This record gives sequence, C-alpha cells and structure tokens, in this order.
Amino acid sequence: MTRYESAIDLEAITAIDVHVHIEVDGHGHASLPSDLAEAAAKYFSTDDGAPDLDGVAAYYRERKMAAVVFTVDSETNLGHPPLSSEEIADGAARNNDVLIPFGSVDPRKGAAAVDKARRLIEDHGVRGFKFHPTVQGFDPSDEQWFPLYETLQDAGVVALFHTGQTGIGAGMPGGRGFRLALSNPMLLDAVAAEFGDLQIIMAHPSVPWQDEALSVATHKHNTWIDLSGWSPKYFPEQLVRAANSYLKRRVLFGSDFPLLTPDRWMRDVEQTALKPEVMPGILKDNAARLLGLGG
Repeated sequence: MTRYESAIDLEAITAIDVHVHIEVDGHGHASLPSDLAEAAAKYFSTDDGAPDLDGVAAYYRERKMAAVVFTVDSETNLGHPPLSSEEIADGAARNNDVLIPFGSVDPRKGAAAVDKARRLIEDHGVRGFKFHPTVQGFDPSDEQWFPLYETLQDAGVVALFHTGQTGIGAGMPGGRGFRLALSNPMLLDAVAAEFGDLQIIMAHPSVPWQDEALSVATHKHNTWIDLSGWSPKYFPEQLVRAANSYLKRRVLFGSDFPLLTPDRWMRDVEQTALKPEVMPGILKDNAARLLGLGG
C-alpha cells in the first residue's frame, strides 16, 4: 500500500476531468452486475469495453489531462461486490502524475461505512467520495447518514453526488427498481445546510431538476456542479447561462468516462455558448482550487 500524494504538474495538463468511472479491476471483476452492465451499454451505445485503472491513466496521460477516478459501492442495494476503493487509491498512487483517487462507501452499511471512509482517507489518501443515491438506494438528506458526512467534512475531502436522471437501469423492467427521485439535487440542500464546510459536487446536468441544482448552488456556496454525463450540445440553456456568469467559479469539467469520452466532450463544447473566457476555470482552475492541487 502506498498512500496517495499528488504529483500532478498543473502547468503540464490542459484539464482535470472530475468524473471518471473505473468499471473493471485488474482481476476482471466488473463494477455492475451483468444485467445492469448490458442495459447501460445499450443505453449509452457503448460496446468497446472499459479499460482498467492503468489503462485509464494511459488514456488521460496521452491527452495531457488529469482525472478523478472512482467506483460506486452499491453492495446493499445490488447484492454485487464492489470494486475495491483501496485498490483504486493504490493504482492512483502508482499513476499520481495524472490520477486523483476518490473512494466509495455504501452508506447503508452504517457505522462500517464511516469506519471505511476514515480508513480510506487516513491510510490511502483519497481526496473525496462518490455517491449515487439512486443506484445505492438511499435518500441523501436522511439524518442517519450525517455521521458519514461529518467524517468527510472533518477530513476536508469532497462529496460528489450523482444528480438527475440516470442511464443505469434504463429500459429494464421498472428501471430495475431504481428511484430517480433520490437523485433530486434539492435533497442535497439539507446536506449543504447542515455541513457548511463540506464541499459538495452535484454531478451532471440535473435533468429534469436543473433549476433546483442551480438554486442550491446559488444559495449554498459549498456546492459545485460538474458537467459530466451529457454531450455539451445538450446542456440546458439555464446551466450554460449560470456557467458563463454567476457560477463560473464553481462549475467543473467532467466527462463520465468511459460512457462519454473527454474527446467527444471537448469536440461538442465548441457547439455551445460557453464563453472562451470561462473555459480555463471550468476545464482546470476550479477543480485545482477545489482539490487543493498546486499549493
């Protein structure tokens, strides 16, 4: 085990992708059960397979980008063993010129999740945690999860929450039982209010709740929005307007790799009304500030 310490040269990279999934580990274990993985591949029209962590590092190194990497521990809700956040952190330490590790814990495991989060922070050096309320099956505003948030806040690490519609489970009977409403960004308002020093990323254009996400971000300055999971040409107009103006210092580039590539994101963003003068902040500077990179 090597505790992660960043060796990212901010001057040498063009962007920081804050939303990159590790979908398979070095043992061939996948992050999702086969039925969900097949449905997601159909929904996102991806069939090329997913690279392992070292492959992801090589991909981003080639593009002179850094990437925040993570998995999602949904074991209670899915009955499927998660990828190891410890191994992801160790792999990021091995590739610390381009990778930044986030951990994942299953909130529904209660005190065990809090203990694991603490170990991932203290022993492995993770810089944040990824949550997917719909897939993990929990209401993020419920006070029973507050001890977990308190642990993250005390450690000064980031909490990244999926928000809005999800392609995971789409097209399956009953959406495989997943409840979209758990990913309404307004549920994060309670978290941001209670934990004012916890930096919270609301991932993705939060369709169909984009206005709710913008409202939370406007009122709670410990919240951020990442632009992952959607081609930029489909960004809601009000999101682009906010990114160009009053939220320009708290909007972050993210792709959702491997489901959407940074290559496509960069190509399609040229078709948007995002202003050239805000792009350096969105692509790199805001994330560097949030993650404490570069001193």
